[in-house]
Amino acid sequence: MAAAAAAAAVGGPQQSQPELPAPGLALDKAATAAHLKAALSRPDNRAGAEELQALLERVLSAERPLAAAAGGEEAAAAGGGGGPGAAEEEALEWCKCLLAGGGGYDEFCAAVRAYDPAALCGLVWTANFVAYRCRTCGISPCMSLCAECFHQGDHTGHDFNMFRSQAGGACDCGDSNVMRESGFCKRHQIKSSSNIPCVPKDLLMMSEFVLPRFIFCLIQYLREGYNEPAADVPSEKDLNKVLQLLEPQISFLEDLTKMGGAMRSVLTQVLTNQQNYKDLTSGPGENACAKKSHEKYLIALKSSGLTYPEDKLVYGIQEPSAGPSTLAVQGFAGATGTLGQVDSSDEEDQDGNQGLGKRKRVKLSSGTKADQSIMDVLKHKSFLEELLFWTIKYEFPQKMVTFLLNMLPDQEYKVAFTKTFVQHYAFIMKTLKKSHESDTMSNRIVHISVQLFSNEELARQVTEECQLLDIMVTVLLYMMESCLIKSELQDEENSLHVVVNCGEALLKNNTYWPLVSDFINILSHQSVAKRFLEDHGLLVTWMNFVSFFQGMNLNKRELNEHVEFESQTYYAAFAAELEACAQPMWGLLSHCKIRETQEYTRNVVRYCLEALQDWFDAINFVDEPAPNQVTFHLPLHRYYAMFLSKAVKCQELDLDSVLPDQEMLMKLMIHPLQIQASLAEIHSNMWVRNGLQIKGQAMTYVQSHFCNSMIDPDIYLLQVCASRLDPDYFISSVFERFKVVDLLTMASQHQNTVLDAEHERSMLEGALTFLVILLSLRLHLAEVWDQEFDPVMVILRTVYRRDVQSAMDRYTAFLKQSGKFPGNPWPPYKKRTSLHPSYKGLMRLLHCKTLHIVLFTLLYKILMDHQNLSEHVLCMVLYLIELGLENSAEDESDEETSVGGPERCHDSWFPGSNLVSNMRHFINYVRVRVPETAPEVKRDSPASTSSDSLGSLQSSRRPKVLQRENSGTAQVFSLVAERRKKFQEIINRSSSEANQVVRPKTSSKWSAPGSAPQLTTAILEIKESILSLLIKLHHKLSGKQNSYYPPWLDDIEILIQPEIPKYSHGDGITAVERILLKAALQSRMNKRIIEEICRKVTPPVPPKKITAAEKKTLDKEERRQKARERQQKLLAEFASRQKSFMETAMDVDSPENDIPMEITTAEPQVSEAVYDCVICGQSGPSSEDRPTGLVVLLQASSVLGQCRDNVEPKKLPITEEEQIYPWDTCAAVHDVRLSLLQRYFKDSSCLLAVSIGWEGGVYVQTCGHTLHIDCHKSYMESLRNDQVLQGFSVDKGEFTCPLCRQFANSVLPCYPGSNVENNLWQRPCNKSMQDLIKEVEELQGRPGAFPSETNLSKEMESVMKDIKNTTQKKYRDYSKTPGSPDNDFLFMYSVARTNLELELIHRGGNLCSGGASTAGKRSCLNQLFHVLALHMRLYSIDSEYNPWKKLTQLVEDMNSQLGNEEQQPEVPILYHDVTSLLLIQILMMPQPLHKEHFTCIVKVLFTLLYTQALAALSVKCSEEDRSAWKHMGTLKKNICDAEKSYEVLLSFVISELSKGKLYHEEGSQECSMISPIAWSPESMEKYLQEFCLPFLRITSLLQHHLFGEDLPSCQEEEEFSVLSSCLGLLPTFYQTEHPFISASCLDWPVPAFDIITQWCFEIKSFTERHAEQGKALLIQESRWKLPHLLQLPENYNTIFQYYHRKTCSVCTKVPKDPAVCLVCGTFVCLKGLCCKQQSYCECVLHSQNCGAGTGIFLLINASVIIIIRGHRFCLWGSVYLDAHGEEDRDLRRGKPLYICKERYKVLEQQWISHTFDHINKRWGPHYNGL
Repeated sequence: MAAAAAAAAVGGPQQSQPELPAPGLALDKAATAAHLKAALSRPDNRAGAEELQALLERVLSAERPLAAAAGGEEAAAAGGGGGPGAAEEEALEWCKCLLAGGGGYDEFCAAVRAYDPAALCGLVWTANFVAYRCRTCGISPCMSLCAECFHQGDHTGHDFNMFRSQAGGACDCGDSNVMRESGFCKRHQIKSSSNIPCVPKDLLMMSEFVLPRFIFCLIQYLREGYNEPAADVPSEKDLNKVLQLLEPQISFLEDLTKMGGAMRSVLTQVLTNQQNYKDLTSGPGENACAKKSHEKYLIALKSSGLTYPEDKLVYGIQEPSAGPSTLAVQGFAGATGTLGQVDSSDEEDQDGNQGLGKRKRVKLSSGTKADQSIMDVLKHKSFLEELLFWTIKYEFPQKMVTFLLNMLPDQEYKVAFTKTFVQHYAFIMKTLKKSHESDTMSNRIVHISVQLFSNEELARQVTEECQLLDIMVTVLLYMMESCLIKSELQDEENSLHVVVNCGEALLKNNTYWPLVSDFINILSHQSVAKRFLEDHGLLVTWMNFVSFFQGMNLNKRELNEHVEFESQTYYAAFAAELEACAQPMWGLLSHCKIRETQEYTRNVVRYCLEALQDWFDAINFVDEPAPNQVTFHLPLHRYYAMFLSKAVKCQELDLDSVLPDQEMLMKLMIHPLQIQASLAEIHSNMWVRNGLQIKGQAMTYVQSHFCNSMIDPDIYLLQVCASRLDPDYFISSVFERFKVVDLLTMASQHQNTVLDAEHERSMLEGALTFLVILLSLRLHLAEVWDQEFDPVMVILRTVYRRDVQSAMDRYTAFLKQSGKFPGNPWPPYKKRTSLHPSYKGLMRLLHCKTLHIVLFTLLYKILMDHQNLSEHVLCMVLYLIELGLENSAEDESDEETSVGGPERCHDSWFPGSNLVSNMRHFINYVRVRVPETAPEVKRDSPASTSSDSLGSLQSSRRPKVLQRENSGTAQVFSLVAERRKKFQEIINRSSSEANQVVRPKTSSKWSAPGSAPQLTTAILEIKESILSLLIKLHHKLSGKQNSYYPPWLDDIEILIQPEIPKYSHGDGITAVERILLKAALQSRMNKRIIEEICRKVTPPVPPKKITAAEKKTLDKEERRQKARERQQKLLAEFASRQKSFMETAMDVDSPENDIPMEITTAEPQVSEAVYDCVICGQSGPSSEDRPTGLVVLLQASSVLGQCRDNVEPKKLPITEEEQIYPWDTCAAVHDVRLSLLQRYFKDSSCLLAVSIGWEGGVYVQTCGHTLHIDCHKSYMESLRNDQVLQGFSVDKGEFTCPLCRQFANSVLPCYPGSNVENNLWQRPCNKSMQDLIKEVEELQGRPGAFPSETNLSKEMESVMKDIKNTTQKKYRDYSKTPGSPDNDFLFMYSVARTNLELELIHRGGNLCSGGASTAGKRSCLNQLFHVLALHMRLYSIDSEYNPWKKLTQLVEDMNSQLGNEEQQPEVPILYHDVTSLLLIQILMMPQPLHKEHFTCIVKVLFTLLYTQALAALSVKCSEEDRSAWKHMGTLKKNICDAEKSYEVLLSFVISELSKGKLYHEEGSQECSMISPIAWSPESMEKYLQEFCLPFLRITSLLQHHLFGEDLPSCQEEEEFSVLSSCLGLLPTFYQTEHPFISASCLDWPVPAFDIITQWCFEIKSFTERHAEQGKALLIQESRWKLPHLLQLPENYNTIFQYYHRKTCSVCTKVPKDPAVCLVCGTFVCLKGLCCKQQSYCECVLHSQNCGAGTGIFLLINASVIIIIRGHRFCLWGSVYLDAHGEEDRDLRRGKPLYICKERYKVLEQQWISHTFDHINKRWGPHYNGL
């Protein structure tokens, strides 16, 4: 039957198939599949196979779906079968059924999975996935693990980091080629293949038949769908359409790969089997469809610039048997030869670079035969190869990439796929260059290649069998070919050198990076790098490639006007050198670490020097660099330098054996030296017309990511050159390059032809700094000095000079703290570690006459105070002298040099080249060239005094004749001539040639006529030696004559043990002493001369007339005196200006103004409070007409609402189980209480019984500065007009205090009043309690009329408006009738409450510390109270309802109070919040308040509070306790002070309350809930005190602010008694011997038992109906702990792992930028449009709901905290730091981060004290978009 059905299905009419009803169809398919499987299982299965083929032919026919794809909608509709996708779905259903062989597909999948030998993880991920890399476990640097495998493995103590995948990747767990087995996770440690049973043959039998057809069908689809894009129209759309249609098919394949090893090996067979491919692709020729698809395939190949081998002769390159071809040597030449003809589609190659390209190719071609095959031959022999081809053609669709990568755990497939990938490498490059989406494509390419090339074994195999290295280098070369331009360095016209053009898209967009990154990756494998370093042809090609970058992005200094357009190409240039040149170099260097690798270094150095020589020839370089040009890119120099360094350091190579001749060394040094000089020029602002970008280049060159590959090799190369070249030549080159040769003259004036005067100083500093760095940097020369602060390293690594200064400042502070040096130390240039023997020659620089002459000249100039010299110059001069002394030749004998003595100075400046002996050599006369106007010229005779303070400097250029004979005239001043002379000697050219080389610009002293005075020669008498100059310098620095006294004369020990700690840190004086001591130590002769000089020093000659130079040497004291005078003059002028401004600004006539002021001063007892206005500077009282106000910041705050009654801090949830429920917070409890009251009682009465403002309360803080309100208005006007202001919104009333710049947004008017009021109302009062109670009642009854329309009252009104608008409406309106005045009333006294409560929190929650506020806040509560009281008195409380009556009077008829049935009763007085009552009573009184009334109110309220405490206690205890107490109390009722005994009162309260049903309702379950503690008298007393303390604290604070009384400090246990006596509750005669009893503070206004009865009666009637609620309302929780932010876990990873993949509860997506609120733990989407409500993003919305406008969010993906405050936000920083204490913003480094408790404490402190606005400076508007 089944067979018949199958036959019918196969043979029947084709159209009937889709029309069958679905269930039948499914059965039919299953039956067919089962039948075919049975047929194929027979030994002779040919019939079955044919039948299956026929079925697949029909089901997988590619005609119909493609018609749909190509023809769009109409064709699809015509295709029948229910829309476009129906046929494909049909085909997929058939395939699934056939694979399962009649069973269910899901069961089949499960069965296959059971046979998975999962030894590898192989999980493939795409961009943005978070993965890990462990360097300890990795063998390849690209090794990566998925989070699951990482956490399952043990990596404690390893060097690992987390990273966000940029391109995608795959997990390497289980792959021992890439990582060590110790790092495998638990799942992949077990080699599980052993216990996996063998796969049964029939399980996958159908797959082997079906899959080849299925994949071929997919390839046909891909062929059909591809249309060659038109020349300029991007074709992404068409490609994406095809891909969308194929989505289900590719997904199906992807699912198959996830079934595990068994299915993967079937797929591998199918994909790599060449026979299958051949049969299917070149098979049925008669089928028109197949033919057409083959044609399309050939067209696609052609259009890609590739040939199908049949068309040409077949190349042997793809055959693995061909072995390594001869390509290596032909590399470049061949590749370029035919590029033009081949790549016909690659338009870029035919642009204007053609001619240039040809010339260049001629130059580079080395005559080898072209082997084009790398670039343009592809022959596909398997499905895999063609699939990859289409994957590239379609620009790497993600699904295809994932499918191809999912197969990698199959070893056989991995090899085949890698070879295929390499074979297509050139094609990948071409596609990448043309791609419009090169970024995405790059990422996908690397996603694949990193999986293939990270495996060393595989990389080696492919290198050997497929010439991987040749292919890569050639492809890279080809790629750069397309963007070459002529180099303009040096010789613009005739240069033959070509460089990459950094403006091209290829470089600008880093399009090359995937290829470079692959190259770096394979070079990390030793076996591959070894082949590369051994292959001469490859090295030549590679150096060719590197030379494309040599001299790119050339800068030319703009001398006239500023550049119009600042090019930003330098980004591309630096990135290209780092990625394409430096990183491969570091990769190669890592394999040259041992002696056995010497040969490799020799190879690289050899070809590097050849490339450099070619480069010098190509740019026509002789010896002078072109002026005003600099390029920061010299990769060839840097290759050479780094390999030299390695050779000496690690390979024990003899340096000289790898160095070129002297001439080449001279050339090598020029360009790196030019860069160093240009850096100094850029810092001196000489390149300012080139725009900011040139500064950017100078910064990048030394920046931390680039310095290892740029400035360090350059300095090292210069050190090598300096150690081998003639030192005089080198030193003169340096000063000439830095353009300061002309400055080095002893004359006081000079002319500099190449440098403006304002740049001289910084250029001289630059030259000396460079020498200091050159001589003391040890990065490549020896051990590095890393233990202490090293100014040399700081200068080398910092971008700005100010950074060097701030480092010095920190160093100075450190020395002061550690007590090592009190003054201002000089940079501690320390003694250096000794040099490696190869570089000993470097020290010859310190012992050459040229340097000594420079040092001598500079010392002389400093002593003479010539212009343009700084302390910095002196510091470096002294350091160079000291270095010279430390590195002097040992064999100097005193006798030999002492012969001539001071007279032997005629032949030249110095006798020898040793610094030790040259130091004592006296120089008598110097001939200088000076301008005619110079003071030196107007002398009568050369025999002038030895050191005239006019100063004298030395000559720039001297006639050559004078070279040797003249009387001590210098030779340094022809530095340039000196350098040229040496250069000629070295190159051995004849003098005639040399003259042609000399450029006239610098050598001859040319100046424009009339531009400067003519030079003339003068002879100066000097008569100094370096030693004598040093001693005089010591006198000058110390400001005293004869200050230097040789220390060894007192203590001979010094000469034996010279290292004295006092010399290690210090300033110039210590430096000079140190040098003189070293000089004396090194030669007896020097010691003698120092002593002689010290004896000879004469008092200075008084100056005849004061000249410019002398002015500078004025005594420091005198200068200070003058400065003081100048300052005073300025201040006086300022004051008078201010006064005149006042007179004009104020339109008040002064005489009338003066009279009242005189009167006020006459009566001191009513002195008014005087305020200073910080804007106009006037002082005066605040008046009705011209009120003064305090600068305040109003902000809504919900900090109070976050208090909890639990000491345990809440933790941030880090698992699904942990959740935070907000119902135990203060805000929630108060909310519940208010709504409960509103349910049962009259609304207006409820609003007087509580306070609001726990959430969204208004907090007022001030900086304490005052200003006139009219001044403030004009200040705001000026801010409004000033558009520059950012960070706050003037329209919202925001400003910064004009004096202290603190952020503010309102002005709180100061109430005019005297200071004396405080004393007036504090007289002891003798009135009785009853009188006072009456007075209070009367005062409250008086209606408060708003004062007349004065300026003050207007301001009071406007500030009240500000206060209201500070918080949202929902935090102000709690009434059931909107807009009722009760709302305002409640809001106003709650503002007072909020501010008092917050101050209490700032003091730590209690008043034990006393005194002023610990937060150091200047308080504005007094002014705030006036404003609130003024407004509250407008709302008079109905005298009938005034709670004061209920507190102080007995009612005749209690029942009348209860209200009728229909009318809700008032809130019983025992349910009132006493602190709220206090504020209401006080704010209803006329201000200022009398102290006696205040005390009266407090006493009355305390009785109510105490009764509430007793009632709450009675509800908390058990029935037995209650009856016992009731009994005990009745016994004592008749004692004298029964009203002050808590036992009596408690028993009375219990008996009164038990009349209602308050205690009856308790079932047995209730009893268990209330804690069964036994109440002792002590614990009861403690409970009562704790119940009352919060009220006493707030009241004491209030008293402190209203009456200015200080708060006493005390111990915590005595806080109650101290506060109550301070408030006047305790009778003065009270003795404190016996234990304190809180009841003794009671002072009942009416008989206690009567009033308690009255109060309890109100409750009784309520509890008869609602006992439960009645009880809940009685127990008020008043013991709130301080608010805290959530407690965070120790390790950041726990937060990250939980939250970064967590879904948002609102939009149920995983947010792109998740954030979590640190106040309440809510998880939000930062910037997520998904959770936006009415234009507010979720974070902003949450900050309003949770913090009333203040939000603190931890950004999960960045580890930083952002603060939202109202409409502004700022980045606060991170509280998680790595092991080095550094932040890792955006988790870029991905190292483990740990909580920094101190930082978190600071954050919490700023939150509680509301100081975010003041402390964080960088605020910006968020436009509700966070």
